[in-house]
Amino acid sequence: MTERRRNERLYLEGKIVTKRLDLNKKSPVTIEIYDVSKTGIGFYCEEQLVIGAVYEMYLTLWTKEVIHGFFEVVRVELKPDKRLAYGGIFIGMSEVDAGRIEAYRNVLQTEEFRLY
Repeated sequence: MTERRRNERLYLEGKIVTKRLDLNKKSPVTIEIYDVSKTGIGFYCEEQLVIGAVYEMYLTLWTKEVIHGFFEVVRVELKPDKRLAYGGIFIGMSEVDAGRIEAYRNVLQTEEFRLY
């Protein structure tokens, strides 16, 4: 399979809270991140999300900074362990916030912080 991502993905543990914009849903949904880049996010979610729907997010970085933004769900896959894995692209993320994610990637690439 050919790699089509525009940016290298980062693997981190964390949670973000989302709410679907078009349904005016009041209760947030917590998701578990398995990869993130400055253009998109991969995550697991126990609730069923809709491909094409836009969700609001609060992403907490390792520095405890919170990035507020929006993403569109672009794919869903049922994993062998029966968990739903989603992929989303960020919509309208500022260059400053994208830079924060990129800075995290740069820190992980140093030998001292390498995870694998």
